[in-house]
Amino acid sequence: MALYITDQCINCDVCEPECPNDAIYQGEEIYEIDPARCTECVGHFETSQCVEVCPVECILVDLARGETPEELTAKFYRLNPSAQNTGSS
Repeated sequence: MALYITDQCINCDVCEPECPNDAIYQGEEIYEIDPARCTECVGHFETSQCVEVCPVECILVDLARGETPEELTAKFYRLNPSAQNTGSS
């Protein structure tokens, strides 16, 4: 499942640089997450880095976008094709 940022976001700027997939961007009012790029850090880290650094805990799992761990891994490889050759994950 992709993550999303609630309207509790305080625009502190700490989540955006932590995203290895460049899925987080400044929206019109708060930071937002592109679900097509969000793998919940699968393939990069054991935990979602944006969730780890968020001081107000406003980054949640988007239950409307159900993805299995296998689907998240496949998305990781689509976004990072060179990782397939190195055995990363």
